[in-house]
Amino acid sequence: MTFTIVSLLPGTQNTNGDAQNATVLETRAEWAGIAARTVLVERASELPGEIDAIVLGSGSDASLERSRDALRTMHDELRRWGTEGIPILAVGTGWELLSWGIEHRDGSSLEGLGILPGRAVPRDGRVTGDIVVSTPRFGQLVGFENHARAYVGAEASPLGRLRAGEGNGRDSGQEGVIMGSVIGTHLHGPVLAKNPAFADALLRIMAERRGIGYAPGERALTADAYAAAARAAQLRAAGLDVEPSA
Repeated sequence: MTFTIVSLLPGTQNTNGDAQNATVLETRAEWAGIAARTVLVERASELPGEIDAIVLGSGSDASLERSRDALRTMHDELRRWGTEGIPILAVGTGWELLSWGIEHRDGSSLEGLGILPGRAVPRDGRVTGDIVVSTPRFGQLVGFENHARAYVGAEASPLGRLRAGEGNGRDSGQEGVIMGSVIGTHLHGPVLAKNPAFADALLRIMAERRGIGYAPGERALTADAYAAAARAAQLRAAGLDVEPSA
């Protein structure tokens, strides 16, 4: 048995290195003794027959329409995968493209795929900086946000509550959106490298769907120690208490 992890549109949706979230899943699976592979997919014809997880990174606004049009050719598959409980992690504009749509400051808009509730709307100025989020399913997450839009319409299903940073904006106090195993977030990092417990939670979902167990391998301990040190530094910089495990 081999986990198949799809990295969608890495040619345009990887400006913050978020496509490497697929590499994190593949590597941690292999450290746990589970064979895994990452498949780079730019068009529907390249989709493998069986998929265990999907990663969609963030891109520039210049490539939004091109990326949206490519994703449209996979719309039915994306909706089916979400219904089946396959983890889909979408970051930044990748998340926005899976939403109802994106509104631009000039009044124009780009229709999204409607996989996730809510839409991206203009905000006053770009927000960049560290972000810390408390989530009920994945614990405390840290990352870096870099976006010029707020996100509205996901108030009933946020990924988590802000402890530091702007997140979805509009004074919502929230970050991201989650529907089943489909997750949208502003957290760059890549988020799964900075938050190995988040990666392991997704791997457990993948394993359960395959009828097997998952536990982090010994080699993960060294990587997790580096991640814990980075998380501790970020929490201190934000004036927050460091987690006991860090």
